[in-house]
Amino acid sequence: MFSKTCEYAIKASIYIASQSLENKRVGIKEIAHEISSPEAFTAKILQVLSKNHLVDSIKGPNGGFEIQPEKMRSTKLSAIVKAVDGDNIFINCGLGLKNCSAKNPCPLHNQFAKIRNDITKLLESTSLEELATGLTSGLTFLTSVQNQA
Repeated sequence: MFSKTCEYAIKASIYIASQSLENKRVGIKEIAHEISSPEAFTAKILQVLSKNHLVDSIKGPNGGFEIQPEKMRSTKLSAIVKAVDGDNIFINCGLGLKNCSAKNPCPLHNQFAKIRNDITKLLESTSLEELATGLTSGLTFLTSVQNQA
């Protein structure tokens, strides 16, 4: 559904937000490790997120990435998806047909429109703060293998 880049951008944003809830800034190496992403790829993703004002990049010896609490509350997943993948998931045909529309529907049009609307609602109503809180409380995780204590 999302590009690999977008998946990593969402994971990175959630991880940065979770660390920001604990008043910690995180570097690229830590983020890449925690989301199981190559460092160079993670750096490019973080540039996009920073350029779109979704994460804050702090330079210097005590630098790193962070997200302020008010930004965490107001940033919805849809903003991350749009910054990385554009708005295709919100408007495109499920079969990738350019001329698909309500007047000229593809075989999946009506069923996919319902799914697309549900996904849009989910992405537009879910904040980074909600997801980061789940991570910091231990109720959710970001990697396919949970860290066993």
